[in-house]
Amino acid sequence: MARIKGGLNAKKKHNRTLKLAKGYRGARSKQYRVAKQSVMRALTSSFAGRKERKRQFRRLWIARINAAARLNGLSYSKLMHGLKLAQIDINRKMLSEMAISDPEGFAALVEVAKSKLA
Repeated sequence: MARIKGGLNAKKKHNRTLKLAKGYRGARSKQYRVAKQSVMRALTSSFAGRKERKRQFRRLWIARINAAARLNGLSYSKLMHGLKLAQIDINRKMLSEMAISDPEGFAALVEVAKSKLA
């Protein structure tokens, strides 16, 4: 029986890694061993980056809500507490969108929160 060599599979594995390393500088995109290390690190960083992006967006929304709330005479924490007391369940993304695109509607929510706090 003829011997089967594993060259094709190894080549496929190398090419898969080198394809992921496309665009990297120098040996990182040309040599398999170096590319493999770079790709492994990049993939772990990308996982962490996806988690970090969610945190950054939440910070942005809170900053926008706080700025709009202070224009209406209330701090962010008091606004959120007032909305919770009024049983208005609206997420920060939508609140921040309202603060930008619909200031009148946002002002109405702030008034509801103020009335519940008083």
